[in-house]
Amino acid sequence: MTALAGAVTRQVELSQGTLRYREAGQGDPIVFIHGLLVNATLWDGVAARLARTHRCILPDLPMGAHAIPMNPHADLSPPGMARLVADFLGALALDEVTLVANDTGGALVQILMARRTERVTRVVLTSCDSFERFFPPLFRPLSTLARIPGSMWPLAQALRLRALHRLPIVLGWVAKRPIPKEITDSYFEPTRTDRGVRRDLRRFLRGVHRRHTLAAAKAFPTFQRPVLLVWAEEDRLFPVSLARRLEKLLPDAELRLVPDSYTLIPEDQPTVLADLVIDFTGSGQVT
Repeated sequence: MTALAGAVTRQVELSQGTLRYREAGQGDPIVFIHGLLVNATLWDGVAARLARTHRCILPDLPMGAHAIPMNPHADLSPPGMARLVADFLGALALDEVTLVANDTGGALVQILMARRTERVTRVVLTSCDSFERFFPPLFRPLSTLARIPGSMWPLAQALRLRALHRLPIVLGWVAKRPIPKEITDSYFEPTRTDRGVRRDLRRFLRGVHRRHTLAAAKAFPTFQRPVLLVWAEEDRLFPVSLARRLEKLLPDAELRLVPDSYTLIPEDQPTVLADLVIDFTGSGQVT
């Protein structure tokens, strides 16, 4: 993965708690939204290319790989997390934003698209939860597990075992290639070491349900802003049929398929994804 050179780490105080983020580059803002049990490092290879023409902003959302726990009573349900993203945009006074989302983060952005669009100009959804697949069947038991008191600690300890990372239930079906150890450590260490992070993860998991993405989809015909759908041809969790359904519902949507990738396109094909975003935003070719 290409490091995001020159990125500055900052944090912002929201009603839900302290959110840490990094930013690099100047120009029109692009905000990157990651998924479950990863952090914004996921986007470094994509943002490194886009930061030559854009202000790239990468928040670490409270989904299990964040460094700073949220306030004890923060609403971390999927609608609450969509509000957190909207509040983050407002706190940074960002306008005409391009949102780029992947995996679980795509579900949050879809909920936001149905509710809070005033700061958003464009949306890029890469292989992600949608419609009845929130979560996909393989990961659906996580929501049930989160209802068992104390369940997050053994889950976090199991993720310590690198030999398990290539299993489908961990990273085997989300990334086509092994992810470097330093990156997976940044993903999984917070849940192992911080009780507050485990508490946040549990609250989010308990709220995940397909009713949220199905409700968001009902509002899609009224979403008039451009949407780029970037989907992995070989995705094992989110079949391309989901992307085609999104394309039909959204009035101004374009679907582009990416070969040789699973769900985590920012990991598997960062340059391809960055070039598609460059073309979508009309910022010209970056070399």
